[in-house]
Amino acid sequence: MTERTDGIDPADVERVRVLAEAAGTASRRLALLSRAEKDAALHALADALVAATDDIVTANARDLERGRAQGMTESLQDRLRLDPPRVAAVAQALRDIAGLPDPVGEVVRGSTLANGLQIRQVRVPMGVVGMIYEARPNVTVDAAGLGLKSGNAVILRGGSAAADTNRALVSVLRAALEAQGLPPDAVSLLDGGHGVVRALMTARGLVDLLIPRGGTELIQAVVTGSTVPVIETGIGNCHVYVDARADLETALAIAVNSKTHRPSVCNAAESLLVHRAVADAFLPKVLAALSAEGVVLHTDAGAGAAAELAGVPHDTATAEHFATEFHGLEMSVGVVDDLDAALEHIRRYGSGHTEAIVTDDRAAARRFTAEVDAAAVMVNASTRFTDGGEFGFGAEIGISTQKLHARGPMALPELTSTKWVVEGDGQVRV
Repeated sequence: MTERTDGIDPADVERVRVLAEAAGTASRRLALLSRAEKDAALHALADALVAATDDIVTANARDLERGRAQGMTESLQDRLRLDPPRVAAVAQALRDIAGLPDPVGEVVRGSTLANGLQIRQVRVPMGVVGMIYEARPNVTVDAAGLGLKSGNAVILRGGSAAADTNRALVSVLRAALEAQGLPPDAVSLLDGGHGVVRALMTARGLVDLLIPRGGTELIQAVVTGSTVPVIETGIGNCHVYVDARADLETALAIAVNSKTHRPSVCNAAESLLVHRAVADAFLPKVLAALSAEGVVLHTDAGAGAAAELAGVPHDTATAEHFATEFHGLEMSVGVVDDLDAALEHIRRYGSGHTEAIVTDDRAAARRFTAEVDAAAVMVNASTRFTDGGEFGFGAEIGISTQKLHARGPMALPELTSTKWVVEGDGQVRV
């Protein structure tokens, strides 16, 4: 193992080493499981979560109470909250994963060479996957399920805000694995302070992949401080652009849904851009609709005039507003002169997550999809559809905004690597 331990308490390094070695042993067992064995285990995990609903909700209530006492925002409380329907939903996500094809062993490509060698590239598990994330307890279950199905062991480091909830969830998952005769160390929870996080980030050789999920500060800390390979899941500063030839009723529905359907998540729209040609007809209606949903509006000069006309509260949008992922009922609104201006605005402020255009102009749609640099680009659809479940992948472990290995919703195939298998009958190279 090659590790960088400067400034890290040796006790934290040792704790991570013990945890990661146990996870590595478990991962080797998982890699050999058949699809039937993995699917049966996923159903058992789902049943165990449902059976433990009362205990999980009680633990979650402690986290919520502590969060409220510490001034946690409503949007973050929404991310943290688990009630019986949400517990049932995360359990159902495990059953959905069981219904998906097993990526392990899939032949990506192959051929028979002129010398008779048969070569094929097959999917194999990553091994040990570490997750560092914030107050999203559903991530705990999704990561465990996706890890199991893809043959990976997972080490979970959730945020302190969800500490009691995550302990309850992982306890249930580990007990259910053990009851199935599977290694409980396939899912483990890393407790402790910043020292253990840094130890996990530098456990190169023991941890094969690290995935951060959370805000900008957390993600950048992991990306810049890790010696373990990282897949970057970015923030969601997403835009809806209403073009000159948009159907304005469609645009109204998409803009409101993109912002208000679930404003705390990363695929919620944070900015609305409107072509000047339709601003007078569209903005008063959409701003009134957004305001009626409780959205705080930050408007540029053109949108501000429409807000005054509509009689809705607003303040002046700054560059900081346009650069912010609000995680709540706030939105920046601007008027742009044309498609080029919209594209330039998105290049400047977008986070590479999801961008949407509303237009009936095919040429404009083609330019937008070709020129916007994002993991997902929507044409006449809400940004809220960038989601592994909505794409038919089952649960997701994150939405990658980088360009290497994986981009967009990361599901089962993205949690595998590949190896080349070459079979011959005595060939030697000459």
